[in-house]
Amino acid sequence: MDTQSHVVDRLRSAFSSGVTVPEQFRRTQLTNLMSLIKDNEELILNALHKDLAKPKFEAILSEVDIVINELHYAISNLSSWMKLEYVSKNLATKLDDCFIRREPLGVVLIIGAWNYPLQLLLLPLVGAIAAGNCVVIKPSEVSAATDSLLAELIPKYLSQDCYAVVRGGAEETKALLQNRFDHIFYTGSQTVARSILQAASVHLTPVTLELGGKCPCIIYGRVDITAAVHRLVWAKFFNAGQSCVAPDYVLCTPGTRDALLPALRQTFQDFYSKEPQTSPDFSRIVSPRHWTRLMELLGRSSGKVVVGGESNQEDKYIAPTVVVDVAEDDALMQEEIFGPILPILTVDSLDEGIKFINRKEKPLALYVFSDESSVINTVLEKTSSGGFCSNDGIIHMSLPTLPFGGVGASGFGRYHGRWGFETFSHQRACMLRGWALERLNGLRYPPYREDKLSWLRWTASPKSSCSIM
Repeated sequence: MDTQSHVVDRLRSAFSSGVTVPEQFRRTQLTNLMSLIKDNEELILNALHKDLAKPKFEAILSEVDIVINELHYAISNLSSWMKLEYVSKNLATKLDDCFIRREPLGVVLIIGAWNYPLQLLLLPLVGAIAAGNCVVIKPSEVSAATDSLLAELIPKYLSQDCYAVVRGGAEETKALLQNRFDHIFYTGSQTVARSILQAASVHLTPVTLELGGKCPCIIYGRVDITAAVHRLVWAKFFNAGQSCVAPDYVLCTPGTRDALLPALRQTFQDFYSKEPQTSPDFSRIVSPRHWTRLMELLGRSSGKVVVGGESNQEDKYIAPTVVVDVAEDDALMQEEIFGPILPILTVDSLDEGIKFINRKEKPLALYVFSDESSVINTVLEKTSSGGFCSNDGIIHMSLPTLPFGGVGASGFGRYHGRWGFETFSHQRACMLRGWALERLNGLRYPPYREDKLSWLRWTASPKSSCSIM
């Protein structure tokens, strides 16, 4: 078995040969990745069910089809993305060819996450392949079944000279990060992200961090309670709340809270039956360790459980749970929940809710539910977040024409669609000059004079972009 350094060296040798640069090679690899998913859909669904008890419906939407749609989009737009981008010029560069050329970075590392173990590995891989890179792929060992399946399938469908899967836990990842990469793309926790940044700093490697955070959902003003609760419950309890963009907590007035609670109870029953543990449509917590963390978090809360709260350690099950009377310093508000527990906090005004949000780290996503456009626009204008969606949750990340990524503590860098292609490309500034206008160029040569400087400043100014003829 190759050591990690041998794997990286092998891929770097392949990249140096130029094999990944031609459009046809990139297109072929993207098409092969599409075949990997379509040929093995049942195996993928079974692995996801083993790891997280993911319902087929949720797995198809959030793991399979989202990657297939990304692949279709990349394949359809690859030619246009690869074209030279010509830029405007001034008088001094009027006869030059001035353009931006997108070039692959080299050998990049993509580290996936366990909560969406297919999507969060393959979506950035699409961008990396489209941009012409060689890729070391590190699946999450926590989602063991999907990890094993991808390690088996990827070498069968993609070029083994250019793409490699490296498996293992924290120690193996630490050793892997000692190698020099041309870009590192990481999805996961803020704690691990700090270690990745430290490792990357040794080689001055650029990094994209897709992290989480406590995504707020503010419900204010006139609102269709039934529709709002349907969308809130779907977004929050999709994948049992194990989504980095899931609404982490709700801010609303006491009156709105009182209207939400009966609607939440009814919606849980409508969605997952009176016994959610028996529902085939409700996922499980990924591991006993993660189950214990969530139950301890709930146990330390001073809030009141008004819906749910039931659990089963052996089944890694936690019922859809709602907690009220939650204070700002409550245990549930100290870290990202990442599970099926929804705290509801009350505020007396929209301004108070906005100030509450702005006291926290900038979230990966921010949601506002309201029938009043003034409410939505006020929240949009007075807050900052990686993404923003009104009157729904998590759905914004399914559109490949929107960039996906965080801001501040929720991460930096963007991907999805062209944004992924750009993340894994070097935008090289190019100017191709001939020998014309040497007399004009002579203005910059010594001996320097004031009149030369005046002419140069004029030729280089934005106002000098008119024709010289």
